[in-house]
Amino acid sequence: MMNTLILAIFPLMMAFCAAYDLLTMRIPNWISLVLIVAFVVAALAGGLAWAAIGTHFIAFGIALVVGILLFVPGWIGGGDAKFAASTALWMGTSSAVPFLLYAAIAGGVLTILILAFRHVINPAQLPKWPWLLKLHDKKVGIPYGVALAIAGLIVFPHTVIFTVLATI
Repeated sequence: MMNTLILAIFPLMMAFCAAYDLLTMRIPNWISLVLIVAFVVAALAGGLAWAAIGTHFIAFGIALVVGILLFVPGWIGGGDAKFAASTALWMGTSSAVPFLLYAAIAGGVLTILILAFRHVINPAQLPKWPWLLKLHDKKVGIPYGVALAIAGLIVFPHTVIFTVLATI
């Protein structure tokens, strides 16, 4: 029962972050912090060896450095960088590459859809919902947290942490 609750945190945070980013174009720091703390709890509950936990933190560190390098020139937002890193923590080194590939694919599809939405739909035809008008604004970026969350949800069932907790 406890393992099920622990396992539920990751998909719930992915869904919440995707929705929050879509509606606000922001990813609050607390989402990444919850993911980090929940991973530590999950790893300890699953009895992961310290070496295995270390490889997960290596994935986190690499993703954070890459995210910061992409943030500095303004290619991604700071929330995206932190969210990608905290999601990579759950992926570990064994699932980080599939996570990044799915994130790239989902991000490309999301970007094409939003650019098409911005090009085809006249803003005067839209409901006056602030989040929808902001999403339509060509000066605003893409809510990449949506793509990261989709990728995380696709890869999560294949991760070490999921496998360990699902079999206990």
